[in-house]
Amino acid sequence: MGNPTAAMLVIGDEILSGRTRDTNTNHLATQLTGRGIRLCEARVVADDHAAIVAALNALRGAYDHVFTSGGIGPTHDDITADAVAAAFGVGIDVRDDAHEILKAHYQRTGLELNAMRLRMARIPEGAVLIDNPISAAPGFTLGNVHVMAGVPAIFEAMVASVLPGLTGGDPLLSQMIDVPRGEGEIAQALKDLAGKYPALSFGSYPYQRNGAYGTQLVVRGTDAGLLAAAMVELASLAGAA
Repeated sequence: MGNPTAAMLVIGDEILSGRTRDTNTNHLATQLTGRGIRLCEARVVADDHAAIVAALNALRGAYDHVFTSGGIGPTHDDITADAVAAAFGVGIDVRDDAHEILKAHYQRTGLELNAMRLRMARIPEGAVLIDNPISAAPGFTLGNVHVMAGVPAIFEAMVASVLPGLTGGDPLLSQMIDVPRGEGEIAQALKDLAGKYPALSFGSYPYQRNGAYGTQLVVRGTDAGLLAAAMVELASLAGAA
């Protein structure tokens, strides 16, 4: 049986407009790789209810886990929680435990827990809260969907909270080598090697350094022995330059 799979759904007009740079996908990919969970797909959708619901339903049926970032704050365009509830066909309302978390936080900070801030305590029926040690407002897990904040520091804290509870697979290993030859020159040999080692993933990334062209080759997999054998053959490509 292969390693568990995952998808990332980034939600927010600010990502699509270029106003905000998405760093959460990169962080999640790194953390999942270390856990032996394969991030297989990432999507970005606008703050649009129908688009979020459609993406959630497609991804949660295709992968073992779906992680979302963005759209769970206090403003009118924070609609992720409602979209998740709609995707699962469950109700959503202010929940007592989430309410108490926010109440305690705003008492500590001396700020008012107004109606808009209370929106962050609206949790779909049946969900489990995800701890937010930074700004208190919780994320939540419903089924195989983990709903998290878009602010990178909070997203990263929530990932750290969720990952220990997920079953991972064999560690995903990778090695790389620079070959001082163009991609087109080694493409056939690389294709043959990928066919010889179907359990491994091969990537090629061209570069130009000091006016010379070359290709960085990356091999990924869970079998250290196969990885080592493939690297020996890849080294021969570099030696043939």
